[in-house]
Formats: sequence, C-alpha cells, structure tokens
Amino acid sequence: MMNNFFIDNKTLSKEALEKKHRLETDPSVRTNHMEYMDGMEKITSDIQDLVLKAFNSYDYNKYTARDVRNALDHDTCTIEDFKALLSPAAEPFLEEMAIKARNETGKHFGNTVYIFTPLYIANYCENYCVYCGFNCYNHIHRMCLNTEQIEHEMKVIAQSGMEEILLLTGESRSVSDVHYIGEACMLARKYFKNVGLEVYPLNTDEYKYLHECGADYVTVFQETYDTDVYESLHLMGHKRVWPYRFNAQERALRGGMRGVAFSALLGLSDFRKDALATALHLYYLQRKYPYAEMSLSCPRLRPIINNDKINPMDVHEKQLCQIICAYRIFLPYVGITVSSRESSTFRNGIVKIAATKVSAGVSTGIGDHESKYTGKESGDAKGDEQFEINDSRSLDHMYTDISDEGLQPVLNDYLYV
Repeated sequence: MMNNFFIDNKTLSKEALEKKHRLETDPSVRTNHMEYMDGMEKITSDIQDLVLKAFNSYDYNKYTARDVRNALDHDTCTIEDFKALLSPAAEPFLEEMAIKARNETGKHFGNTVYIFTPLYIANYCENYCVYCGFNCYNHIHRMCLNTEQIEHEMKVIAQSGMEEILLLTGESRSVSDVHYIGEACMLARKYFKNVGLEVYPLNTDEYKYLHECGADYVTVFQETYDTDVYESLHLMGHKRVWPYRFNAQERALRGGMRGVAFSALLGLSDFRKDALATALHLYYLQRKYPYAEMSLSCPRLRPIINNDKINPMDVHEKQLCQIICAYRIFLPYVGITVSSRESSTFRNGIVKIAATKVSAGVSTGIGDHESKYTGKESGDAKGDEQFEINDSRSLDHMYTDISDEGLQPVLNDYLYV
C-alpha cells in the first residue's frame, strides 16, 4: 500500500522525514535488495548469473592497443573483442570504430532512422531512488491522467503525424495499476501503429494482459548492473529488488510481447562495466528467444528537479560515442535508441554512424502535450517532469533534420496482417 506522504505535494510529515533519514543513513533498516517481495514472480534462468559473472570479472584496463586492433580486424566481433572496444585502449581508435559501426549499420538498417515519442501518463511513485525526479520523497506536483486526458494527449500527438508511442508511468501499482495501463494501451492502439511500454516490472500474466490490450514491446532500464551500487541508490520500494527487475524482459517475452529493450543509466556506476552487462543481457536473451526483437538504449544521467547533484557529465560525449559504436560492432542487427537526454548536435551525428531510433516532440511532464504541440494551454493542471531533456525538437523539425543529413526518417516499420 502507498503511504499518504507519497501523495503530499507540499511537505513531508515528520514520520516520513524520519524514515527518509533512516533509509539514507542506516543500511540495516533497508530490505534485502536481492530477495523477492511478495507477489513477485520468480523464473528459472541462468542469464542473470552469466551477466553478473562477466560484469564482476571485467578488467578493462588489461586490454591493449593490439587487442583493439585485432577486434577491429575481425569480421565477427566476439565477446572478448567487445570488451576490448569498450576499454580505454580503444579511445584512440574511435574514428576507425565509427567507420566500422557505420558500415555495419548500413548493412542491416540502410539509411533509415526510426522516430517515436514518449507519453508520460502518471508520475506517482512508491520508490525512493535518489537520482530520479519522480521518487516518492521529492516535492513535485503529482498527476495521474484519466482516460479522457490520456486520449486527448494521444489525439494531439497523433495529429502531428507520429505513429509510434511509448507509454510511461511512475512506479506506483496503487495509483497506476495494470488495468489502468491496459486502458491506456487500448486507447493508444486507436491512434498509433506501435505501442511500447516503460512501466514498473510485471509478472508474466500481467505482461500477457497488456499485450492483449495492444502493447507491442517493453523497455526496462536496469539502471546499473552493479548490485552494490544499485542497493545504495534504490533505498525503498519494489524497484529495490534487483533480480526481479533484471528478469523483466524475459517475463515480457514469455507473456507474448513482440520485443524488449535494455539499458543501463550511464553514470550511476562504472559505465564501461554497465555497457558490457547491458549488451550481454541482450546477447544471451536473444539466443534464448531468437524470434524476439531486441534493442538497446544509451541514456546518460540528466538533471532532476530539486537535486542539483545529478548531472549528465559523468560520461562524456566521446565516451558515449565509443559505447554506441562498440554496441553496433558487437550487435550489428540490433536497434540502438538515443533519447532526447542528448543534444541535437550529438543525435544528428550519431544517427549517421550507429543509432537507428530517436525520439521527437518529447515531454517528460504529465499532461502538457497540447501546449507543447499547439501552443494552446488546456487549462488542466500539469504534472512535473522526471528529468530535463536536452533536445526539444518537434516531429517536423526532427524529420527535416534527418532528411537533410541524407537519411530516411521512418515512422512505422511494422505491419499487422
């Protein structure tokens, strides 16, 4: 159940403040982040152990320029080659990596770039994640759109020409439950060709229900694969349970979802090790479910409201470019998304090399698409944003910019028959 102070937008009770302080200062009062909570489905899978073993044993400083040279010369990139391409030794080879990545992208995706937009429908959250603007202790305006408001937002977005939407909520089962998300999926199916979800992790039967409601794919950010760092950042709530989150994509596939996406939030921990683990998570799951569509996202930390300690500079653009190029060389057939967390300049450049999907017309707030898309104020209250974006281009602007780069913008690449 959600405590009352989660909904309070102005102040926290004395009891809540005391609990927050204890969670931050006394690890013994926190639950075990590796133990499942009641109601969480456990599945049998060896992928978690494989990924954690690789993460914990990865010593990127042992790789040399010779290792990187060999990796670039190989026709097929092995796991060991991928480790070399993520290492500091690969930084002087970035131009060569970019050329090889661009060639691989052309072989598998041509010159196409896919465009989508996110729609946040609720920002209530029952987790205390110290880096997230939605966290339950943050003083923000909370909002949960009703069905009429959701449909209105969707109409505005669809009128812009967008054909794929990604639905997002805060992680609150008590406010935005599975049936609420299912209603949003059914509405989205009326207006969009593809419907994605980025919500709290669910059980297999719940993913099956949402797929039947119209959802095509599921995105889950593991945030970090470093279980110790994860424990120190996720102090309370269901999101605290690392293994339940890790296995979300597999449960989604078992529930019938067509595709799944993976990501670490680069900058929370060692970004090279997190990049390795993210790619291997996909790599091993792809071999278990070869029919599934799988993709990678590459987000960095962005500033959040009421917390000036969160910043995007822990991983620099050159390092992000290295990661994305290494992803493409290791997994040439996989889609790579670069979000509006990044600048327009960076995104314009990386789509010519390795990225295949970008967002446009983005807002991470709740209920503000009419003002953003049309300039008209709806008069309804708005919910605060999850984080600051860095690229606010509209669909038309993004479409034109991609075309001007000699690339082909794509709004839908999947047909139901």
